[in-house]
Amino acid sequence: MILTINGRQQAVYQLTDPLTRAVVISLFTWRKAGKDDVPEEVNGWWGDTFPTVQNDRIGSRLYLLKRSKLTNQTPLKAREYIAEALQWLTADGVAARVDVTAQRLGINSMSASTVIRKQDGTTLTLSFDDLWSELNG
Repeated sequence: MILTINGRQQAVYQLTDPLTRAVVISLFTWRKAGKDDVPEEVNGWWGDTFPTVQNDRIGSRLYLLKRSKLTNQTPLKAREYIAEALQWLTADGVAARVDVTAQRLGINSMSASTVIRKQDGTTLTLSFDDLWSELNG
């Protein structure tokens, strides 16, 4: 997977920045499906069943979009799942703010980006230009 970090493309396997790695893990590790989710198969990290901190979850539910059609509503759901997966950044004081966007690009492509405003005022922007292919690849 190639992602754009502050305007520069980089392969995921070459990530050296701990915050960037943490964001990628947060987005592409499967969080256990919620009670209201209706996945074909219930997936997710088994550790979410027995969290050391009540209601603590790791990962995202982006995988639930795998079998859905790409409609105008899909980016809204992706944005919700991404924001949920990155909520820990502000809760743990790593970031002052996290902004998420997701958009449909034509009939078979969707992109997403996050802007993480750190406590020191600097920002980290991560863009996933072909998120739909990553989910369905």
